[in-house]
Amino acid sequence: MNIRCVNIRWVIIVLILFTSTVRSQILRVADDMTGAPIAHAVVSGGGKAVITDEQGKADIALLTGAEQIGIEAPGYTPLALAFSELKRREYKVFLERRPYRLGEVIVSASRRSQPEEEIPFRTAVIRAADRDLANPQTAADLLGSSGEVFIQKSQLAGGSPMIRGFATNRVLIAVDNVRMNTAIFRTGNVQNVISIDPFAVERTEVLFGPGSVMYGSDAIGGVMSFHTLTPRLSGSDETLFSGTAAVRTSSANVEKTAHVDLSLGLRRWGFTTSVTWSDFDDLVMGKSGPSDFLRTRYVERIGGMDSIVTNPDPEKQVPSGYSQWNILQKIRWKPETEWDLLYGFQYSTTSDYPRYDRLLRPSGTRLRSAEWYYGPQIWMSHALTVTHISPSLLFDDIRATLAYQFFEESRHDRDFRSDTKHHRTEKVNAYSANVDATKSLGEGRRLLYGLEGVFNRVGSVGEEENIATGVKTPGPSRYPDGATWGSFAVYAQYHHQPRKNLTLQAGARYTVVALEAEFDTTFYHFPFTSASMRNGALTGSVGAAYAPFPFLTVDAALSTAFRSPNVDDVGKVFDSAPGSVVVPNPDLEPEYAYNAELGTEWKLARFLNIHVTTFYTLLRNALVRRNFTLNGMDSILYDGTMSRVQAIQNAAEAHVGGVQARMNVGLPAGFGFTSRFTWMKGEEELDDGSVGPLRHVSPWYADAHATYHRQGLEVDLSLVYNAEVSADDLAPGLEGKDYLYALDGAGRPYCPSWYTLNVKALYRLTDGLTVSAGVENITDRRYRPYSWGITAPERNFIASVKLSF
Repeated sequence: MNIRCVNIRWVIIVLILFTSTVRSQILRVADDMTGAPIAHAVVSGGGKAVITDEQGKADIALLTGAEQIGIEAPGYTPLALAFSELKRREYKVFLERRPYRLGEVIVSASRRSQPEEEIPFRTAVIRAADRDLANPQTAADLLGSSGEVFIQKSQLAGGSPMIRGFATNRVLIAVDNVRMNTAIFRTGNVQNVISIDPFAVERTEVLFGPGSVMYGSDAIGGVMSFHTLTPRLSGSDETLFSGTAAVRTSSANVEKTAHVDLSLGLRRWGFTTSVTWSDFDDLVMGKSGPSDFLRTRYVERIGGMDSIVTNPDPEKQVPSGYSQWNILQKIRWKPETEWDLLYGFQYSTTSDYPRYDRLLRPSGTRLRSAEWYYGPQIWMSHALTVTHISPSLLFDDIRATLAYQFFEESRHDRDFRSDTKHHRTEKVNAYSANVDATKSLGEGRRLLYGLEGVFNRVGSVGEEENIATGVKTPGPSRYPDGATWGSFAVYAQYHHQPRKNLTLQAGARYTVVALEAEFDTTFYHFPFTSASMRNGALTGSVGAAYAPFPFLTVDAALSTAFRSPNVDDVGKVFDSAPGSVVVPNPDLEPEYAYNAELGTEWKLARFLNIHVTTFYTLLRNALVRRNFTLNGMDSILYDGTMSRVQAIQNAAEAHVGGVQARMNVGLPAGFGFTSRFTWMKGEEELDDGSVGPLRHVSPWYADAHATYHRQGLEVDLSLVYNAEVSADDLAPGLEGKDYLYALDGAGRPYCPSWYTLNVKALYRLTDGLTVSAGVENITDRRYRPYSWGITAPERNFIASVKLSF
C-alpha cells in the first residue's frame, strides 16, 4: 500500500513537471515598442518551424534541442537566440521594427488580402504603430501623417482628403469594407472622415488612382480604407482578456483626450469595445509669419446686439473649438472552422462646431456673419459580415456584408445684426449589401467577383428663426426632401501569375444608378418639379507587376473610373460664395476618368527602397459649377442677398498628371531615413474655352524623417515642406476669397510656402506601458496650407500615456 502511494506521488510529480515544462515552452513574440503580439511570425530551429497565432504565441516544444532559435516576421529585424537565452527571457521576446517594411499585405486593392508586390497600383499603409508615434488628433490627421495624402481644413473640426488632384465626392472612404460616401457628398470640402476614431483603427490603407472596379462611383482619385479593431478568438478553453487605456493632451488647442478599449476572446466568441472622448479649445496659430492670418476681431453679442470686438489675443482663432465622442462595439462568432460572423457597431457625434472660414468673410468694413456653425455631425453604423470558407465549384470562400448607416449634419447661420437665423438639417439613411467571392482557377490563377447594392434616402428640412421673438417658421431646405439615390453593380477581377516574377491583373464592373427627387416650389419657383435619372457605367482596369531583377520591380496600369451625379449635384440649393447661389439641375450625366500610371521600385538588400510612380488622369464630362439661369433669370434673391445663379453642369474636361516618390533607408545601429515627395499639375476647361488650375490640385509637398529605433525607444525628427501657390496659380473662384490668403507684393491673394520642424518620441517603460511626447512646428511658424480656412497650429507640445494589458 505504501509502495503504491509512493508510486502515485512520483507519477503526479512527473506529470506536474512535464506540464510545467510544456507550458514554459509557449513562446510569446511581441512588438518592442507597443508590446502588441505579432501574429504569423516564423519561429524555427533544427530544421523545423512553427508559426505564432493571433496572440503572438507559438508552442516551441517541437524545437527542443535546437542550438539556435530564429524568429522572423515581415517588417521586423530577425532575431536568433540560444534556447537557454529564451528560457532566461521567460520565453518572451520583442522584435524591433525595421525602418521600412517590405512584403506588405494589402486588402483595399481587391477587397481581399494580396501581397503588395503583386499590385500594379500605388498604395500606402498606416499601421497602428505608426499612429501611436504620430499621435494624430483625428482620422484626417492620421491620413495626413502618411505624407502622401493632402488634407484640407476649413475649420478645426475639419479634414477633407485630397488625392492626386481629386477630393470630396471624387475620392472614396470605406470603413471595414463599407462605403462611407453618401448621396450628399458634395463638390466642396467635406469632413466626414473625422467621424472615424483613430484610436479604434488598426490599419489604414490608401489606394491611389481609380478604384471604381472594386468600389463603384466616386473612386476616381483614390480609396481610403480604414480597418477598425476586430475581436480575436482564443480557439481553445483559454480566455483571452486584453485592452488599452490612453490619455493625450496637446498645447495648441488644449486638447484633452481619453480612450479605452477592451477585448474578450473565447473559443468561438469574441467581443471588443472601444470608447474615445476628445475636447479641443480654440486653436492658436504660430508667431512667425504673415499678419494677414491674424484673427484681429470677431463678433460678440452684447446687450442683445451684435458687436465687433477686438481680439485681445489675435493668434487665438475664436471660435474654433469643439468636442467629440466615438464608440465601437464588435461581436464575433465562429461556430465552425469554415464560418465566421462579425457584427460591428460604430457611433460618432461632435458638439456644434464653428465654420471658421465663413466667420472671416468681410462685408464692407464689418464681418458678414454673426454666427456660422455646423450642428453635431452624427454617424452611426451597423454592419454584419458573414464569411464562409469551403471550396466548391463556384468559390473557395465567400463573404457577405449587410450594412446600415445613419448620417446627420446641419448648418446654422445668421448675418451680422440680423434677427433671422437660418437652420438647415440633413439626414441620410444609407443601406448597402456586398457579396464578394474568390475562386482559384489553377496554379497562379485566381478570380474575384461580386455584387453590390446601395440605397440612400435623404431627409432635408429648413427653418427660419427670429432670435428676437423666438418664432420659428418653415424655410427652404438644402436638398429635395425624400430624394433617393441607389446603385446596383456586378464586378469581376482576374489575377494571373504565369511566372514568379510576373503578375497580371484585369477587372471590369458594370454599375446601374438611379436617382429620384421631388422639388418643393414653395420658396423657389423652379421650372421643374421632379428629377428622375437612370444611367449605367462600365469601368475596367488592366495592370502588370514585373520584377526583371531581384532589386527592381516595374508596375504599369490603365484604368477607368466614374462618378454618377448624386443628390447634392442634382438638387442642392446653397450659397457658394457671397453673391452666388447654386440651384438644382436635373439634366446631369456621369463623369468619367481615364488613368495611366507607371511605377518603379528599387530594393537593395533590405537597406534601401525607392519607389517612384508617374500618373496621368483625364476627366471627361466633368461635373463643375458654372453660371446658370433659373426661369430666364441670371440672378435671384437668396437669404436676402441678390445672388448670381449657378448650377452643377457637365461642362468641362480636366486633366492632372504628377509624380509620387518615396525613399526608405535602413542605417546601422537602429537609425533610418524616410522621405516622400508629391508633385502634380492639373487644369480644367473654363466657361470661355480657356483653361485654369484645377481646384483640388495641391502644391508640391515633401517630408523627410530621420528616425531611431532601438530597445523600446523610437524617435522621429522630421521636416515637412509645402511649396507656394502664386496668385496666377490659384484656381478660379479662390481669388475672390482673399480674406483666406496672404497678399503678395502686388496686393493679390496667394498661398505662401511653408515648412515645419517636428520631433516625436515614444518609449516603452514596461511591457504594457508606453509614453510618447513630441513638439510640432518647433520654429513656431504661422502658416495656412493651401485651400485651408483656418491657420495651422502654433508650436505644439504633445504628450500621451498608453497602458496595454
